[in-house]
Amino acid sequence: MHEHWMSIHEYADLTNMEVEAVEALIVRGKLTTIVEEGVVLIDPSQSMGDIVPATLTDLSASHADITMGASFVEKTIGTIINLHEKVLSAKEETIESIKNENMFLKEALSSLQELYDEDRRTIDTLTTQLKLSAQEVEFMRRKYKLMWGKVIDEHGTA
Repeated sequence: MHEHWMSIHEYADLTNMEVEAVEALIVRGKLTTIVEEGVVLIDPSQSMGDIVPATLTDLSASHADITMGASFVEKTIGTIINLHEKVLSAKEETIESIKNENMFLKEALSSLQELYDEDRRTIDTLTTQLKLSAQEVEFMRRKYKLMWGKVIDEHGTA
């Protein structure tokens, strides 16, 4: 079988048409068909312009065919509306997902900012303690220099 050809039943399911309506289109020459091993195959990529006319009067002169055309149009519109609703639903889900992701990122950034501020305060505290320790060391160095300097002066002269 050819890759893009399909049976009458498959074509009827795809287009939401009755098998008899598809057969009527074949009889009128509106569909491109071949017969292979006793099975009628339809090429769905050909003659779509002939199947969906600009007006219902182009579809057929008989009342039964116009009713079939109206039913086909109603089903097609219903399918389009259903697909549109699914697209809108997927769009809303995507937007909600992006909003949730943005909230998560905002909370993560806020948490990181808090950690940064806490680290900055710790660094400031440690810097202050380091300055105090340096002042204390300098004080002790001067104290011992004065004390030992006096001892050296007293014992050095003897």
